[in-house]
Amino acid sequence: MIKLLRCGVVMLLLLPAMIGTAQQKMKTENVFIITFDGYRWQELFHGADRALIGEKKYVEDTTALKKNFWAETAVERRQKLMPFFWSVIAQKGQLYGNREYGNLVNCSNGMWFSYPGYNEILCGFADDARIHSNDKLENPNVTVLEFLNKQAAFKGKVAAFGSWDVFPFIIHEKRSGVLVNAGYEPASGANLSEREKFLNVLQNELPRPWSEVRMDGFTHHYALEYIAKQKPRVMFISFGETDDFAHGGKYDAYLTSAHQTDKFIELLWNELQSQAAYKDKTTLIITTDHGRGTEPLDNWRSHGTKVTGSDQIWFAVLGPDTPAKGEMKEAGQYYQNQVAKTAATLLGVTYENEKKTGEAIKPALPGK
Repeated sequence: MIKLLRCGVVMLLLLPAMIGTAQQKMKTENVFIITFDGYRWQELFHGADRALIGEKKYVEDTTALKKNFWAETAVERRQKLMPFFWSVIAQKGQLYGNREYGNLVNCSNGMWFSYPGYNEILCGFADDARIHSNDKLENPNVTVLEFLNKQAAFKGKVAAFGSWDVFPFIIHEKRSGVLVNAGYEPASGANLSEREKFLNVLQNELPRPWSEVRMDGFTHHYALEYIAKQKPRVMFISFGETDDFAHGGKYDAYLTSAHQTDKFIELLWNELQSQAAYKDKTTLIITTDHGRGTEPLDNWRSHGTKVTGSDQIWFAVLGPDTPAKGEMKEAGQYYQNQVAKTAATLLGVTYENEKKTGEAIKPALPGK
């Protein structure tokens, strides 16, 4: 009995040290969740689609597009289309969702379009009963962004930048207190930088191809300026062009936008790695809100429950705690609802919500 008591005392004395050691294993102090709206896993893992790249119905200049993005093998094509993903993330991080290996990532919501997808990504659970349209309705659910913003360590250090103007409602900017800059909203507040002032002017002067979605270059540069000034610890960045170009049947613009978004993420990563506040202590989690169809051919433009395959998605993780396994070739089933808890877990926070959330992506965590 005395021995048992002594063991118990020793364990109690060691517990703080054990907890501290577990916390020290996480090097991540900052998390950036990044999305490509409606970007297919097929292009990510195979590059330009053979059936679409030469189809004049979808491509204005097939010769130019092939010169930029065509190669005979899928490995060469994907490297040309997404060089940062395949030169950096594939070497230092993880890529999930190549269904040829049985590595499956799916939406758990039954809608397969944007608002339900972003709700699932950011809250960690599907809510088909309440989130079943893209209408600008305040989200009744609490996102991981709002959850973290209520923690003392992250208060005022959470922000979101998106090309689609529905994000203030998805994140519930009013209730959450999370700064959201989306759609054609300009940078605001005191002490705007010269670049922010210029972006505000330029955004008003250029044509607007879509009423609800601005060009991704504005989202990217507004976000970079915010990072430089405010040093957020948690940021959501959503690029929207890929979905809108696809809906418009412009495969050339869809590929070009995906290529540019890959470049935006590279520039963001390099900027983060150049700053002491972020270098070697920041994780990127990159994914999409939904997939797209494949057959018949014109279904690449569409998604939703009537379009087979548009629940098929992907994600990528790059950061100091994530083992460098590259393209994940082990068979397994993952879901969109796992992103929120993965982000919180990497930050050393236990994330809970009113509904059960998806579990953290285990292979993306240290020692897993």
